[in-house]
Amino acid sequence: MKPQHTCVALIAAACLGQAATAAVSEDEARQLGGARLTAFGSEKGANKDGAIPPYSGKAPAAPADYDRKTPGQRPDPYNDKPLFTITAQNAAQYSDKLDGMLEVFKAYPDFRMDVYPSRRDWVYPQQVLDNTVKNARSCKATKGEQKLEGCSGGFPFPIPKTGYEVMWNHLIQYQAPAYMVQVTGYLTPSNGVAVLQTRTEALQQYDYYDPGCTTPHAPDVVYWKVLQTNTAPARKVGEKVLILDSLDMVDIGRRVYQYIPGQRRVKLAPNLAYDTPSPNTGGASTMDDIKGFGGAMDRYDFKLVGKKEKFIMYNNFALNNAKTCADDKVVNNKNFPHPDCVRWELHRVWQVDAALKPGMRHIYAKRVFFWDEDAPGAGSAEGYDAAGKLYRILNQAAVPFYEHESGGVSDASYGLDLQTGAWYVQGSASVAGGGYFPVERKNERFFSPESLASDGIR
Repeated sequence: MKPQHTCVALIAAACLGQAATAAVSEDEARQLGGARLTAFGSEKGANKDGAIPPYSGKAPAAPADYDRKTPGQRPDPYNDKPLFTITAQNAAQYSDKLDGMLEVFKAYPDFRMDVYPSRRDWVYPQQVLDNTVKNARSCKATKGEQKLEGCSGGFPFPIPKTGYEVMWNHLIQYQAPAYMVQVTGYLTPSNGVAVLQTRTEALQQYDYYDPGCTTPHAPDVVYWKVLQTNTAPARKVGEKVLILDSLDMVDIGRRVYQYIPGQRRVKLAPNLAYDTPSPNTGGASTMDDIKGFGGAMDRYDFKLVGKKEKFIMYNNFALNNAKTCADDKVVNNKNFPHPDCVRWELHRVWQVDAALKPGMRHIYAKRVFFWDEDAPGAGSAEGYDAAGKLYRILNQAAVPFYEHESGGVSDASYGLDLQTGAWYVQGSASVAGGGYFPVERKNERFFSPESLASDGIR
């Protein structure tokens, strides 16, 4: 089925917007793709001591043992050895690059970080890069920065000026125009014995990155569509959820539809947002914890702190390959995922602090986000309770796609609950035959409540 194009010509409106206020100065915009900045705004060069290398501008090469019959299972193309290991005994000397993770070492003395060589091999199609350069001059966040206007299919804000702009880059991260997801979700209580919460097949689609769209998008475009079907455990087989997030989170916002097999009907489920407990993790995370953060930003004030260097999960091929680290090994570990399976690297990240607005409700009174400069889906998030105590830490396991020029994926969330000792994974690809892999885009009907009902299986 040929997908419908969801963009509209807003060239005149975009030009009027530029006449009023440019998103960045012309001098800044001209730096994109130049000697200092990549076309999407990250720093091209290495850091001072060379621990963070220059941006490579190329994707990692697919290793010889990559089986294209199981495209979601990607072997490690690097086979690096750790440079060093951070433990509870030496964590203090790295505190400026650990942030909230320092509390993990204090809470769990057997926790460790194996730190590997940093690699910046995350690339994007030329159309995405070209649109990103356009967006620097035309894309704007209006209505309290909750709505995007005049934006084409690239990074909305390659030179972000506000916390909201950094968060929009995260929300509309480029992975692929459409990709299939076959993953699991587990909750591991403090006893270290994991409990399967969901096994899921889902299609995710970003119409914002429709390659057939050559003009700026209308604000009513649904930038993120996901249709999820549960295939396990038995009590959840056949359950479906459809999530639609638009560029206008003020007047349109999130639309969620749910199919419950026992009821044999589709219902609107507006509560599957904000701090509603996520069914994919047994309630151990919130709905807006998905991908580190997802959904509307209207309950918080987002402040851009700046850029810093931080250890984050990156190039986690082992965590996304059942042959290397199967689910059983990863999840049956007390308090945190098995350290043998986790790769940490030093990267430059944007830090955004989010404070709950007066009169608003959420279980996190404060949140701190750290998003990678090259891949804004990669990074981590910290949630603090009303007493200012660190509550949960989420780390996104980032993996670039090496078989073609289409970014990568950082959907898998590993969340540590420091108050209970439990932890969860949402979106684990460490299951045979599972993973993330690009597919052809679907048309509008596929992501509709009617389609949800017609595909119900019991």
